[in-house]
Amino acid sequence: METLKKAWIYLANGMFFEARSFGADSTAVGELVFNTSLTGYQEITTDPSYAGQFVCFTMPEIGIVGANAQDMESRGIFAKGILCRHYNAHFSNFRATESLGEFLKRFHAMGICGINTRLLTEILRKNGSMMMVASTEISQKSALKKVLESSPKIEEINYIKEVSTKSPYTHKYGSFDFARMDYSVPQTHKKILAIDFGIKRSILNQLVSAGFCVEVIPHNFNAQDLIDRFKQGAFQGVFLSNGPGDPQILESEIAEIKKLIEARIPIFAICLGHQLLSLAHGYKTHKLKFGHHGGNHPVKNLLTNQVEITAQNHNYSIPESIAEIAEITHRNLFDDTIEGVRYKNALICSFQHHPEAGPGPLESTALFKEFSKLL
Repeated sequence: METLKKAWIYLANGMFFEARSFGADSTAVGELVFNTSLTGYQEITTDPSYAGQFVCFTMPEIGIVGANAQDMESRGIFAKGILCRHYNAHFSNFRATESLGEFLKRFHAMGICGINTRLLTEILRKNGSMMMVASTEISQKSALKKVLESSPKIEEINYIKEVSTKSPYTHKYGSFDFARMDYSVPQTHKKILAIDFGIKRSILNQLVSAGFCVEVIPHNFNAQDLIDRFKQGAFQGVFLSNGPGDPQILESEIAEIKKLIEARIPIFAICLGHQLLSLAHGYKTHKLKFGHHGGNHPVKNLLTNQVEITAQNHNYSIPESIAEIAEITHRNLFDDTIEGVRYKNALICSFQHHPEAGPGPLESTALFKEFSKLL
């Protein structure tokens, strides 16, 4: 630990910490959240939904399985960095090609260890998610405070432009086949357009595994073009993806989604897409105190009365008043927030949790096939 370069952290509540760095040398500002997943740190760091955030892992030992090209959830790391108690520079996994530290440095993301992550988590649970600044270059508390106070808050930044694809492409691969050590290429029988607000690769894999031919398109889509293609039979439905930041600042995307709703195009949405659907229907979202981030959140399926353990990554939730226009199908058993809805008089369903299980349990993956049946 002593051989690692020093790093300093300043939180928006005034707390100041000295730690160690194993990632990129930098000074970065972001929102601090905690994640309770026990595994899957590479999938978490490459999830575009974490753009603009520092992820504090409650799992104390991080790094032992290294990193590899197959577990990437996107083209890079969009999180500002990660914080962990103990970093393992030595990795032990037959699939690994580099250490976590090397991986973070390659994508210019910070890695901070030697800090009391239990304390940080307790701070966030008590005070809520907050902005922070981390640096390997600035050691003075007053200087870090000045950097933080002069930086925009995450709610003021549109990260969608950064994480979304710039041009359309077709995703052909399904779930990973560990027997063949490669991704499957299933037969598909329906086509959907996936609007990329920061889509995870494992979501695309599950859509293909459910029988969908998936065309991925950028966030700045033109609804009328899609409506015209739908009328011509070019595709059967639209998927609205996960993504980072405050959904309420995405005014142009909300306006275009509203046109898709009015055209009665079938829609399936996850996470940010779930929130954007609510806003497009005129129901405002609200920010949770410290959000849901982890792979162990119990969600009750109100249609079957079964409890599923789910993966979660969001800071915002839709309002209870959505019940005026939609049937609430799923609830979070930690705080009773809405996890799933099926809109009345429309082929539209959406979910707050991540059924693609990357990383996380497999109990909710059937939602992809259920949407296929709806179509």
